[in-house]
Amino acid sequence: MVATKTAGTEKKEAHIAKAEKKEIPRSAKSIKKASVLTIKAQHKSDVALPVAFDVQYRPDLILRAFTAEQSWGKQPYGSDPKAGFRTTAEYYSRRKGAFRVTMNKGMSRLPRQKIPGGGLGEVRRVPHSKGGHRAHPPKAEKIWAKKMNEKEWKLALKSAIAATSDIELAKAEGRSHVIEKVKLPLIIEGSFESIKKTKEVEDIFDKLSLTADVQRASEGKMKAGKARTGKKKLGKSVLVVVSGECPVAKAAENLAGVDVVSADSLTVNDLAPGGHAGRLTLWTENALDKI
Repeated sequence: MVATKTAGTEKKEAHIAKAEKKEIPRSAKSIKKASVLTIKAQHKSDVALPVAFDVQYRPDLILRAFTAEQSWGKQPYGSDPKAGFRTTAEYYSRRKGAFRVTMNKGMSRLPRQKIPGGGLGEVRRVPHSKGGHRAHPPKAEKIWAKKMNEKEWKLALKSAIAATSDIELAKAEGRSHVIEKVKLPLIIEGSFESIKKTKEVEDIFDKLSLTADVQRASEGKMKAGKARTGKKKLGKSVLVVVSGECPVAKAAENLAGVDVVSADSLTVNDLAPGGHAGRLTLWTENALDKI
């Protein structure tokens, strides 16, 4: 008797075959290359860009991933469950044979305070009373985090990485970077990570023609709530992607709008603040190996 394969068996074998299938390497023609600059803004060598720079630009996925990441960092909040209920107020619905009855007295049938002598005080407890609880207060147990498929999030991250090499997106509304004589993607040699002084980073940015964009971010823009948190909000300028913990992280973050992030912890929120892709990004040669 010949055993026949069921639909589940065939599906399982197809899944195993797909998992064992090796990735097809990119051909030499499809590999994109970019120029690596020294700290003096001179050409050092050419490097092959990672596969992530070949991904199609997907603004819909980038916006979804940005919104999801923003929700992951939201702190739960809510009111006290016993707020408005710490009172002696109670409503008596019996008509006869009880104290503190409000029926047939020309009084509203609402919970009232118990005062000495069997009398009735002010209305409490209900939402429209003084000191009453809120009708539908925010609940601390509410889950704010929005879900997103892992594959979709990874595709959004790769798309945001690829968008850093598009100069039109960097100049578009939403990013509005001031770019002059800059060729994207912008890659600098690994020795940049060992710089310890902000003045040296500022000089390198000047040689790379990034000073104008830092100046734009330092001017800031007017925002709401200026009475509490200041009149202006700083803009986002250059994003420096490094390979890991290094001295340049503290030195570069002193400049207005400049953020430093490790390649291992890179997120869509870093590459596309506000959901707008195309942020002006400075990659170190060591960080590019980890992408």
